[in-house]
Amino acid sequence: MSDFVEQCRREWKRLGVPDQLAEEMAADLASDLGEAEAEGVSAEELLGSSAFDPRSFAASWAAERGVIPAPPDRGRGRRRRPRVLVAFTVLAALTLVVAALLLLTGEPKVSLVTTKSHTPPAPGSFVPPTVQRQVLHTNNASAPVEWILLFLATVALGFALWLWANWSRSRPPAATA
Repeated sequence: MSDFVEQCRREWKRLGVPDQLAEEMAADLASDLGEAEAEGVSAEELLGSSAFDPRSFAASWAAERGVIPAPPDRGRGRRRRPRVLVAFTVLAALTLVVAALLLLTGEPKVSLVTTKSHTPPAPGSFVPPTVQRQVLHTNNASAPVEWILLFLATVALGFALWLWANWSRSRPPAATA
């Protein structure tokens, strides 16, 4: 008996397929593999990519025969995206855009005004009072905060993209019977 059939049998047992039905399915599979081998057809040609994943093949075949319930997302062909991951990605992207716009526009603008006045000299002398006024205008007073915000948003968006990549790779392979 081939290793593929034995792995399928173990998977059917794990899935709770009745022993009699699992033996029948294993016998059918062994017969089909034997006939294919006699005709010079490899298991890969007969089973496709499922030849490399006996657990997935066994689960798919059992579900198609109605022995076990089909996975709930089988009809749709894709899993639902986790809401938290979607929200995190949107928040990171929005923060990145806001930080970039703040840096590009130079907002908020900050100005600092200081005024010093000196008391006039003694009465009777005609010296006008002196007022010193210093005005400092800057657009870059908040730039360090904006750069930090831009950096953190970029890191968060990169992390979100990494999570999306891992999420899509964690999808179960589609098995063909």
